[in-house]
Formats: sequence, structure tokens, C-alpha cells
Amino acid sequence: MTDWTKLRKELIGEGKQSPLPPEIKLPMLPKAVMEFSRKAEDPASTPKELSKIIETDAGISCELLRMVNSSAFGLRRKVSSIQQTITLLGIRSTKLFLVTTGLKQAMATSDSKLINLPNFWSTNLERALMAREIAMLMKVDADVAFSAAMLEDFLLPILSKELFDLYLTFTINQDSDPCLLSEYERRHFSWDHSAAAANVMLDWSFPDDLICAVYLHHEGLTLLTDDKLGKTAAAAVAVASLIPDPLRQNPQGLDQLLTLNDAWPEFKLFELADKIDQELREEATTTGNYLSLKNRLEKHAVLLETE
Repeated sequence: MTDWTKLRKELIGEGKQSPLPPEIKLPMLPKAVMEFSRKAEDPASTPKELSKIIETDAGISCELLRMVNSSAFGLRRKVSSIQQTITLLGIRSTKLFLVTTGLKQAMATSDSKLINLPNFWSTNLERALMAREIAMLMKVDADVAFSAAMLEDFLLPILSKELFDLYLTFTINQDSDPCLLSEYERRHFSWDHSAAAANVMLDWSFPDDLICAVYLHHEGLTLLTDDKLGKTAAAAVAVASLIPDPLRQNPQGLDQLLTLNDAWPEFKLFELADKIDQELREEATTTGNYLSLKNRLEKHAVLLETE
């Protein structure tokens, strides 16, 4: 069993020295999320007590009820209260959902010229759905995989706004001199958005398994062959992170997914892409110009036929 606290300390220590420049202003998590996270650490806390904290934030309460009543859960009866929801999901899964939703809410005002926020969150959701599918295939923690994939890039809207020129140069150069975004960041800043996000998450008291999965999300297929982490949620997140995004963080991501599809019979990429595309449409989160993994695979197939 993976000792996530030990691994987190090996990766980022105690997080006392954030790599982010002091001029970069971070968002604040909603008060209800912070309070719930602290209270949830107390083993004596009850769903009734915890529900009262969530109910102080109408927006997050609505999102939680919408999620648990969605088709993904397939409940026969609608859940109508936050207390019922916590009892159904469990305190840990509720906490994972809250930190994900709360962070998305906190980032809503980020107005990066390089990142279209609706498409950004659609990509995150698509990766999260894929990470959950892979985690279930691997029989590892699907909730952690989903949440980590949703959160892995949460700093990019802020970073691309505050450090606009450098991120603009990256996007322009991807046509002539493609590289991994994480490599580009380390070359110019001596840190990357994965490490920065992990430090921020530690400061916000996020769980260590979530922090480690976010830190390692750019490890790609190499994490699958790791003796210690190859069968963990972190590996599922790393694979899902290969799904292409508008910034083109990993120019070889799609090719690597196709390689994995050929090498791992249980990993049925095209079926998963179709299923996830349908889930995205049911959630009504995508904009008309969003290019899903299914769309990219279809486009790739057409290009192969014309060669």
C-alpha cells in the first residue's frame, strides 16, 4: 500500500517554500469548503454537522445535489438534502467533490487571454472522466483519480494571465519547436505548474494522495510501469492527462494514447472516448467549438486515410 504522506514529503517536502513568485495572487477557496475540510478530519464529525457547513454556501450545495442526482449515479430516488448526500457518498468522497467544486468556483474570475475557461473546464472534466474509467479498470481509487484530473491544471489560467508573454511564446512555438509544457516551464521558471499546484494544495490541507497525483500528472505512460505507483490512482491520472488540450501541453499525447490502446487490450480507447463524449453532452458542459477526444480520434483517422 502506498504511503502517500511519505511520497508527498519526498516530492515537495512540507511545502513551506512555494515556488510561485510572490506577485502571483492565488484565489481563495470558499469558506464552506475550508471549514468542511477541517471539520471532516475529526472522526467524531457527523453527516448532520457537516451538512450544516455546506448549506451555508448555496452554490456549492446546488452543485453537490445536482451531481449526486445525475445519471452517472443512477439513483432510483432523488436525493433532496445535503445530509442524505453525505451519508450516501461518505465523508471522504464528499470532501473530494467539495474541494474540486470549490476550486472551480474560486477560479471563475480568472480571465486569461490564452485560456477559454469553458473549454478549459471541459478538458478537465473529460480527463477526469477518463481517469475514473482507467482507475476502475485498474481497481484503484476512482474518486481520487477523478478529483486529481479535475484539479491538475487549476493554476494555468492564473499563470498564463500573470506570465502572459512566456506562455504565449510557448503556444506559438508548439508549431515549429514542440515540447512538453512542464519542460518549458522548468526551463524558464525552474518550476512547473504541477509542482506549484501541489504546494498550493498542501497549503490548503488537501489529502496527500490527491497532491501526489496532481504533482505526477505529466509523467504519462512511464508511471504505468513504475513498481510502486503503476497500480495507483496517480497512474490513471497520468494516462488521462495525455488527452490533448487547447494549450497543447503534450504534443505527443494522442499518439501515446493510441500506443497504449494497442499494447493494453483492456484499455479500449475508442469505446471510452465515445462513452465520455456522451457523458460530456449529458452534462451540457461543452461549448459548440469544443474538440473532444472522440472528435480528435475521428480527425486523426481521416488524416491517416488521406496519407
